[in-house]
Amino acid sequence: MIDARNEGAIAVLTMAHGKANTLDVEFCHALADKFDALRNDPARAIVLTAQGKIFSAGVDLRRLSDGGAPYVRQFLPALHRLYEAVFFHPKPVVAAINGHAMAGGCILAACADRRIMVEGAGRIGITEMLVGVPFPALAFEVVRSVVPERFLSEVTFSGATYETDAALERGWIDEVVEPEDLTEDAIAVAEELAELSPAAFAMTKQQIRMPARERLDKAGAATEAAVTDIWCASETLARIGDYVARTLKK
Repeated sequence: MIDARNEGAIAVLTMAHGKANTLDVEFCHALADKFDALRNDPARAIVLTAQGKIFSAGVDLRRLSDGGAPYVRQFLPALHRLYEAVFFHPKPVVAAINGHAMAGGCILAACADRRIMVEGAGRIGITEMLVGVPFPALAFEVVRSVVPERFLSEVTFSGATYETDAALERGWIDEVVEPEDLTEDAIAVAEELAELSPAAFAMTKQQIRMPARERLDKAGAATEAAVTDIWCASETLARIGDYVARTLKK
């Protein structure tokens, strides 16, 4: 599922979960386990990337549609755990986006401190509204943390995906590179962040994330309960099944 290697002081995690790195219960926990383990690892920063031409296509909707409400109730906590492990990680995290980053995969990339995307290799954006599901509490906080307020309604309600120039403007990514430069540039950015005082970086990141943490502490549980009810509703599952039938090739 995940190839892990070190490049000096940088831990490089390469997702290798099928051709699209779709997010299911097992993959979310496996990736969260990697990030949790790196908290006490000598590595000073992390690069997250993927094999092939897709960073992540987001939630495994076929698995979700087939599993219904019982699977949803397992999956949403696993997804929350993954986003929490990356978004609140004390070390620098750089996403090296090698191709399409859609829906939950876009949010996974947005959990990183810096996001670098290959020119012309894919699109990035959140399509949850097109599928018919609301954003889990932490997922929405991640989106709010990177997308400028003037674009927040557009990117959430429209379900639009963007090529690199538009993605830069909307905050999804910070830098665009040629395909052959992606890994090298991402490691260079991670090395630059790793030169900072680890304690100072972790404290500053905690301060940056504090508004999201405070909103989650205040209303996250209630929001998550309401979101789970909507995801599990028969009408929502029917919408998901219809979306799968219309848009996903066998």
